[in-house]
Amino acid sequence: MIKKKIIVAVTGASGSIYAKLLLDKLQVLQNQIEEVGIVMSDNAKQVWEFELDDKSHGNYPFKYYAKNDFMAPFASGSARFDTMVVVPCSMGTLGRIASGVSDDLITRSADVILKERRRLILVARDTPLNLIHIRNMQTVTEAGGIICPAIPSYYSKPKTIEELAMTVVNRVIDLIGLENESYRWEGI
Repeated sequence: MIKKKIIVAVTGASGSIYAKLLLDKLQVLQNQIEEVGIVMSDNAKQVWEFELDDKSHGNYPFKYYAKNDFMAPFASGSARFDTMVVVPCSMGTLGRIASGVSDDLITRSADVILKERRRLILVARDTPLNLIHIRNMQTVTEAGGIICPAIPSYYSKPKTIEELAMTVVNRVIDLIGLENESYRWEGI
């Protein structure tokens, strides 16, 4: 099995639970992963602490990079990271990615992933959407990115907020290409 090199970028959109659950799950799946690099916006840290009432965002056993660290390995395609997940992805970050504006490590890394034809997964978290958001999603999709809205599913009959949010995270894990035990629709 080829182990994955994954970038996890966390922006300041509401939905820190998705980032937390993804990082928790990546810890469990470490045997399939070569490396995880984490980059967080300043707003991401504030929103995480506010929404989750904890400061655990800096406590994962992965390497953290500052938002303006253009010397991070995944700021270059030669580092050969397989996948980048932006979770949650703010509409501002989505817009900068769609426009090719690489003004921080998150947008630079997304640009690198797209230019190298690797997997970019944007877990968009906003509602309702305006036409600019939709067109930005179209642009990213046409460039090879995957828009995975943070829209949970209900057919697994989740009983807690964490179980509900995990339905989105399990989709992201599938999109990354990791083997994962999760609910699978069998039909009625």
